[in-house]
Amino acid sequence: MNSKYSGPRDAYMPLAAKMRPSSLEEFIGQQHLLAKGKSLRAAIDNGALHSLVFWGPPGVGKTTLAKIIGGMTHSHIIELSAVMAGVKEIRAAVGEAEEIKARQGLNTIVFIDEIHRFSKSQQDSLLAPIESGAIVLFGATTENPSFELNNALLSRLRVYVMRSLDTDALIELLECALRDKQRGLGLRPIEIDRETLTMIAKAADGDARRSLNILQIAADLAETVDGREVVKPGMIDEVLQGHANRFDKRGDIFYDQISALHKSVRGTDPDAALYWFARMLDGGCDPLYIARRVIRMAAEDIGNADPRGLQLALNATEAYERLGSPEGELALAQAVTYLACAPKSNAVYTAYKAAMIDAKKSGSLEVPMHLRNAPTGLMRDLGYGAEYRYAHDEDQAFAAGENYFPDALQNRRYYFPVERGLESKIKEKLNFLRGLPAKKT
Repeated sequence: MNSKYSGPRDAYMPLAAKMRPSSLEEFIGQQHLLAKGKSLRAAIDNGALHSLVFWGPPGVGKTTLAKIIGGMTHSHIIELSAVMAGVKEIRAAVGEAEEIKARQGLNTIVFIDEIHRFSKSQQDSLLAPIESGAIVLFGATTENPSFELNNALLSRLRVYVMRSLDTDALIELLECALRDKQRGLGLRPIEIDRETLTMIAKAADGDARRSLNILQIAADLAETVDGREVVKPGMIDEVLQGHANRFDKRGDIFYDQISALHKSVRGTDPDAALYWFARMLDGGCDPLYIARRVIRMAAEDIGNADPRGLQLALNATEAYERLGSPEGELALAQAVTYLACAPKSNAVYTAYKAAMIDAKKSGSLEVPMHLRNAPTGLMRDLGYGAEYRYAHDEDQAFAAGENYFPDALQNRRYYFPVERGLESKIKEKLNFLRGLPAKKT
């Protein structure tokens, strides 16, 4: 294998592995958990171990923090991967923990990476040893524990949310790696300016591991200039080809972004709506999924205030189906901006929900006789359709005072048009018709 750098055997370890911090002083980020006075920091300083789960995106230090806590509390650590381990491995870990406790008096932290992958039975096997104190469980997950862990296990854990690292924190990490002569690149050394470090940090998208991986590749591409190894911005462009923002097509990030898009449209902010639309596309979201959600937005949040919104959303979907990417995505962007700017009404949405509640709660109420169909003589003789008033024969084409509900639900109101867009006209029309005197029978 050819390389410009010949060093010790561990030089070929990933830079992220070599730079893994071993103390809280070296740990970068998560100050909302680790600053002096925060509950987790206080627990660590006091040696007060408790079972917990670290929830956060990749590359924020979940595994590293678990190991640091284990070292600071002088605990025995057993690492398991939920991808590889099963109930058998859990039982073996509990047995080892009990032996260590009896022989050395040490607590054992069982660290389970990707704990969300455990089945219910595997999760249940952890309950008794946690409850008895045989083990202290540390879990790590990128998925929402509320959805992925069963209630019995979740009730025994404290959830700590870990955040993506911001650009400044990642630049600090990269600079540490460039300076460190034992674990990092300090022996070479590599020359790289602040602008290029910022490019790397932004491309890493909050992921410390990714930032160090990019730096390592960039260092391998460094040019020798007057005996100095220099990384130029153009090299970073080459390293970052094919880069995409973090986007989980199944988990929380996915649903958070579609929620942000929906709320931006509802909040009449076309610029924010376009941003979240672009973010989802950039992350690899299926445009037809977004199109379906845009159709829903048109019906739920614009409704009859501007019925053209639903038609435009449908047209945009059809345009995308015909054109594909990237041409069809512009039609979806047009629909998103139109809906964001359109007058808003959720009157149909709330009316539908209220009517559905009545339909479910009221049972099989009979259709009133005057509303029933009478296709046969027998049915007419039984009174089907009797006294039905044909609206077109009435003044204003409206049968004032007529009841169209089952008798038990007369005079129900679900739909309350708002004073925005076309619905203001609909409201005015309904109020006028409902104010007409009922026809005397």
